[in-house]
Amino acid sequence: MVKFVNIGFGNIIAASRIVAILSPSSAPMKRLKDEALKLGKLIDATQGRKTRAIIITDSDHIILSGVQVETIAQRINSASSGIASTEKDSVHVSEKDVSGEEI
Repeated sequence: MVKFVNIGFGNIIAASRIVAILSPSSAPMKRLKDEALKLGKLIDATQGRKTRAIIITDSDHIILSGVQVETIAQRINSASSGIASTEKDSVHVSEKDVSGEEI
């Protein structure tokens, strides 16, 4: 089963495809981003916000995220332990809540 990780603003990616998560502040990371743009392998998932993490995938795609590196790493770790970040926020509804009566 494929585990997905929320990388911010409603965007999710397959955790198994991630090779590295890097900080975008250095000059080599900026060159990496520019090169990916030229090759058509840049995916901007920042929704117009500041880039806070650069995700490198096994297909050599570069994904820009507006979420901090540490936050994405925590989400990957919780997804690998069986608790997806989207599952923690979901509300569990009992059958009584749905039907209005107990079964």
